[in-house]
Amino acid sequence: MRKIVVDTETTGLDPKQGHRIIELAAIELEGRKVSLRRFHRYLNPEREIEAGAVAVHGLTYERLQNEAKFADIASSFLEFIEGAELIIHNAPFDMGFLNNELNLMGLPPLQNAVMDTLKVAREMHPGKKNSLDALCNRYEIDNAHRSLHGALLDTELLAEVYFAMTRGQESLLGDDTPVARKPAVLSTDASRPKLRVLPPSDEELAAHAQQLDDIDKASKGACLWKKLEQPV
Repeated sequence: MRKIVVDTETTGLDPKQGHRIIELAAIELEGRKVSLRRFHRYLNPEREIEAGAVAVHGLTYERLQNEAKFADIASSFLEFIEGAELIIHNAPFDMGFLNNELNLMGLPPLQNAVMDTLKVAREMHPGKKNSLDALCNRYEIDNAHRSLHGALLDTELLAEVYFAMTRGQESLLGDDTPVARKPAVLSTDASRPKLRVLPPSDEELAAHAQQLDDIDKASKGACLWKKLEQPV
């Protein structure tokens, strides 16, 4: 299955409050590397952008008001991701915004398989920070140029994080499917030295025989006492 890393930037945190997508990026993976196939658009949200959001991504409404609207690029985006598994960090957030945009157009929600790398990271590193920046630091991925969030830059970084998280695996299975591990195999290398078997000494044999004799006498004595205690 094709794998595509997706990220969005938005006017705020909740599409139910009317917030919209202002940047959309998707890059296709080709085996264990990023391909040259990518989709990237800045979008006119048709509304103001919250100050807190501007502080995160640096995008203002003045900068975006002449860009295309989501409805203008929806068909090309859907064609780009058709049939692919989407790799998203904090997938409920981005999927919520994407499906809201589709709903505003009267279109059904996305049916793509989705891997949430935040959920996977929390399972792999419980109790630790698992933001994109934290994962870049953990896996030694250079993110020094990420002074602000950006959908295209973040998809590129997330692709490298995904490769690091799935290193040694042909693919990461579904969230609820345990990753198969190869069973341990005992070595049958004939070059390994054979174990030496040391015979017991005469003293050890004598001590062992004496111990068995003592155990036998004690057992017989216990049986005798038990017989004497029986009522006549």
